[in-house]
Amino acid sequence: MAFWLASKREGQASDWIMRFDPRFWTVNYPRPMVATVVSTGPDSLRVEASFLRRADLGGLIWDSEDRLDHPLLGYRTDRDYSRTTLRFRWRSSGILPLDAVNGPTLTIEGRDEAGAARTWYVRLWNYADGTSEDALVELDFSALDGGYALPADADRVWPRAIERMFISFAPPGYDGASPAPLPAEAEGWIEMSDIAADGARAMLEIGDVMVPPSGLAIATGYDDQCVQTPARLLRSVRQLGYRGSVVHYLGMSHYFRLAHDGDAYLAGQDGDPLNTPTRAWHRAFFAECTRMGFSPVASLSYELLDQHCPAAWKQRDLEGNPALTGWDPPSTLLSPANPGAMAWLQSVARAFAALMAEAGAPVRFQVGEPWWWTFGDGRICLYDDAARAAFGGSPAAIADMRAALNTDQTALLDQAGAMLAQSTAGLVSAVRDEVAPRSVEALALVFTPTLLAPDMPELKRANLPVGWAAPAFDRLQVEDYDWLTAGADGLRRSAYAEVDARLGYPPHEQDYLAGFVLAPGRPDHWIRIDAGIDEAFGRAPHEIVVWALPQVARDGYVRLPPFAGVEAMQAFDDVLYPLALGRDATVVPEFSTSVSVTASGFERRNSLWSNARLRFDVGPGVRSEVELGELIAFYRARRGPARGFRLRDPSDFSSSGMTGVPGPLDQDIGSGDGLRTDFALMKRYGSGDDAQQRRITRPVPGSILASVDGVPMEAGWRRGAGGTIVFDAAPPPGSVIRAGFLFDVPVRFAEDRLEVSGSAFAAGEAPSVPIVEIREGS
Repeated sequence: MAFWLASKREGQASDWIMRFDPRFWTVNYPRPMVATVVSTGPDSLRVEASFLRRADLGGLIWDSEDRLDHPLLGYRTDRDYSRTTLRFRWRSSGILPLDAVNGPTLTIEGRDEAGAARTWYVRLWNYADGTSEDALVELDFSALDGGYALPADADRVWPRAIERMFISFAPPGYDGASPAPLPAEAEGWIEMSDIAADGARAMLEIGDVMVPPSGLAIATGYDDQCVQTPARLLRSVRQLGYRGSVVHYLGMSHYFRLAHDGDAYLAGQDGDPLNTPTRAWHRAFFAECTRMGFSPVASLSYELLDQHCPAAWKQRDLEGNPALTGWDPPSTLLSPANPGAMAWLQSVARAFAALMAEAGAPVRFQVGEPWWWTFGDGRICLYDDAARAAFGGSPAAIADMRAALNTDQTALLDQAGAMLAQSTAGLVSAVRDEVAPRSVEALALVFTPTLLAPDMPELKRANLPVGWAAPAFDRLQVEDYDWLTAGADGLRRSAYAEVDARLGYPPHEQDYLAGFVLAPGRPDHWIRIDAGIDEAFGRAPHEIVVWALPQVARDGYVRLPPFAGVEAMQAFDDVLYPLALGRDATVVPEFSTSVSVTASGFERRNSLWSNARLRFDVGPGVRSEVELGELIAFYRARRGPARGFRLRDPSDFSSSGMTGVPGPLDQDIGSGDGLRTDFALMKRYGSGDDAQQRRITRPVPGSILASVDGVPMEAGWRRGAGGTIVFDAAPPPGSVIRAGFLFDVPVRFAEDRLEVSGSAFAAGEAPSVPIVEIREGS
């Protein structure tokens, strides 16, 4: 299906919002502090903050440029605040008050009248009327002064070039520099209400595109998006055409309550496992999902930011090294064998389930990517103290999962798989107990590139345990984005088959998670992801989920739904034109070239097509009234130009020259990379860099011959759809793939009418039957 990577809004629907709309403020803060912002009404917002150190300082931010929304939905950049006034009521508690040294300050980043970068510090207390924790604040940007004491320290703000502004907030005991911990976690809040912008520039244009529903769901992530308001996120979800589930990854770095312990801040201490800002944000998020008709799924992973994980909870390899991921900073994995880690994880699951139930949302819980971590060099992390004890004290040593394993080692992997399944079952049971008698939908997420790594064939014993087989979960969710974006389609297909066979969930009890694109500037990844979505529809899963909203917004991905009543693909009848083309039939290759002639007679030529398109006139090939009747019948069966068909071009139908006998070395169709299994048939015209590459989408069945590095392949491959060769196993890196074949041209009749004069035909005059080539493939 078609998709679009939008870079900016160009004529699409727009609306207007008040500048300083509560939905579009964000927060920022240093780790391990946490803060969230929630829009509580059309003119109000609330910030919750949790402070742990004397140097913790957060900011409530308004950015002049929308850096977070999808390009079709963002507000227009406007750095000019002249003749604009912002008014609001300020209320706060648990933070430094307005009148304190280091109290809430509006920091404005921009440029001065001469264009030099400047920062101004506007003390809000100087513009407040009321008490230090309950006041009306009015800021006229054309008459706004930075400085602590006015007028003595006045530093006039230049309002015409403001990049962003943020209101700082800090805890009592803040000293601005010391990393020392506060005596205990300190919590504070801010409410801004009656927010109003007046003046000449009080409104902002904002994208108001409403993409029709695409039949897809969407995933979000708290770690990436917790700085935004839930209302802002879900506005994007709805207006980009997503419906149904919102799979919400709870993350591994921000949701948990921390306490100072030695030289670290660790999760898992006594009391509420969630910090207060996280509770407030998710309460609003689940409520907004319910209001907008979405069905949220809370996704809880065994992954935890390493710096906040107690040492005893970490999975470890044979040498005692902790399981560390490749993220920066790294995360680690909780050991399913550690009772303390699992009890804490269950308490987290209970807390989120209770929040969903409180919001009136269906309680849907996903166990996200639970596994025994395995490093790329084959070290599996089964050897933390709790795991060693659970496996008998001296479990078999596995130094490298890529090596051949003996029976003791595979038995250990089976034990590890059973323990993993037991731990996930305990997690699901905790959720069910928390919200009983309400029903719970339990899901498990399976990431096949890790769990079914081809160089570690026994890893599935531990990480895809048979204890997950249906009906252990209500539904299975499968993602394969590493293989998908790398083009490893053979591995993807074999993984689907293995997951189906091992766990036994039918397609309607599976979801497919498509994505994601880690870094910007990779349109090729989106091409493969979108194709993967199309392929997934063919498997008829319960739901297809795009992973995830941050990447969709960053890269401007828009899934374009089909027009109502229009077939997903153009109709094509895979039949051959029934009449042989006579020598008088016309074959015309055509290009589209724009030629501009300058005043001096020189030309500028622009070739608009990279490949020629063929036109035929097959009328001269009709030799008798019987053939004429056959032509008319074939034309009517195709509904004129409505349906495509095959045509054999008598002048060019072979990979060997134009009409020669094909051989397995005829055409170079690609090179192996160790992952790719699908290779499209190509024919080259000319040589070198100037050669035209023609995509062959309609090879003659049974005519294809293939070779790898010059060796003909009698087996180990098959003909795929759309003119492709599909190898059972990916050819090795650097290998040269060649093929030979016969082929037909996909064509259609060019006109809606077929004019044949009986008398003229009887007199020997051939009818005109124009046919045009159909573009297929890419």
